[in-house]
Amino acid sequence: MSSPQPPRKDPVDAIIEQWATVRPDLDTGAMEVFGRISRLARAMGDRLEKAYAALGIGRGEFDVLATLRRSGEPYTLSPRQLSATLMLTTGGMTGRLDKLERAALLRRSPDPHDRRGLQVTLTEKGLDLVDQAVGAGLAAQTEALTAALDTERAGQLTDLLRELLLTTETSSS
Repeated sequence: MSSPQPPRKDPVDAIIEQWATVRPDLDTGAMEVFGRISRLARAMGDRLEKAYAALGIGRGEFDVLATLRRSGEPYTLSPRQLSATLMLTTGGMTGRLDKLERAALLRRSPDPHDRRGLQVTLTEKGLDLVDQAVGAGLAAQTEALTAALDTERAGQLTDLLRELLLTTETSSS
């Protein structure tokens, strides 16, 4: 029976080793976790950008289209609802909506329940595109996950990250 292989080293290990050299008094356990989460988010963000770019949109445009899609039929929300969900300023949202409307992926129309308001609705073209984009994004995520973890370990990671996220978001409010 062969002896277990030591874990492979990643860029965070190098950072931790540097801190251990110059500040051996520091407990860098949290840095190891959050440093990896940050690097992982950046790497997956880049992969998602490529998947969406192949369809002619960026992550910001995907977020708007996906928010409308997740709202269910008739795939309509107000600009204010979109801004709140995506945590964007109204100016930032207007720019995204302008771009998506020019591409015929959504349309803006008067809100029948509020004379001063607008509603934003996915077009058929937008619905088709966001369905392709979510599939491409999920494929990239699944590929990365299954290359590293089996189903059981992926489930354990999901549970651990959920617990960490809930505790972190609750304690920061």
